[in-house]
Amino acid sequence: MRRWNHLLLPIALAAICGLPAAAQRGGGRGNAALSPRTAAPVDLTGTWVSIVTEDWRWRMMTPPKGDYASIPLNPAGVAVVNAWDPARDAAAGEQCRAYGAGAIMRQPGRVRISWQNDSTLKVDAEAGTQTRLFTFGDTAAAGQRTWQGVSVAAWQPAGAARRGEAAAKGGSLKVVTTNLSAGYLRKNGVPYSQDAVVTEYFNRITDPVDNQTYLIVTTVIDDPQYLLQRFFTSSHFRKVDDGVWKPRPCTAD
Repeated sequence: MRRWNHLLLPIALAAICGLPAAAQRGGGRGNAALSPRTAAPVDLTGTWVSIVTEDWRWRMMTPPKGDYASIPLNPAGVAVVNAWDPARDAAAGEQCRAYGAGAIMRQPGRVRISWQNDSTLKVDAEAGTQTRLFTFGDTAAAGQRTWQGVSVAAWQPAGAARRGEAAAKGGSLKVVTTNLSAGYLRKNGVPYSQDAVVTEYFNRITDPVDNQTYLIVTTVIDDPQYLLQRFFTSSHFRKVDDGVWKPRPCTAD
């Protein structure tokens, strides 16, 4: 998976730096009348299984209490980590803290992406039996905070070609999530606050070596309450069509 880094880094940086507003809405004048589903520059639907090739010790098992290596926590965040008590979370009915939008794509297992309607993508996760909704365009007023929050989606066309190169095909999906319940970036209590902003970029690629289709999800967490700087992760998934789907409940430890 690391052999893709030189291809994905420019894509992620271009997306993070931002595109013109017209492009972020999913196309120029020619696509103005098309629904987000019809105007989609790339097909993200299907079932995808996570490929855990990095951060294995933090993703495939619950890390030890106090282990927040590689996450830029400030002193307030460190205090929360050191006070983590999974039994207390379970007793409070908050065993899903590590399955919110800030961390659900890092959980091992399958995700299933489908269109709920012409302007809403639905992402179901085996982990925690969670469901996310990505809404294009205007969204309803934010209500009660939830683990998955309110997610606003926008298609981003592929970057412009350099001189002498053919224009890139396809595009990617940008999703910005707010109105979250406070949760964990890792299962051992590494926190993000209810005011965190989760920005994700979904890129589909086909590996020319094995001809498999992969989904790369770049996640950026902005949370001044607990983080010294933005926290980046890149999660990899492979498309599968094996009919396997095994949802499992949230656990606090």
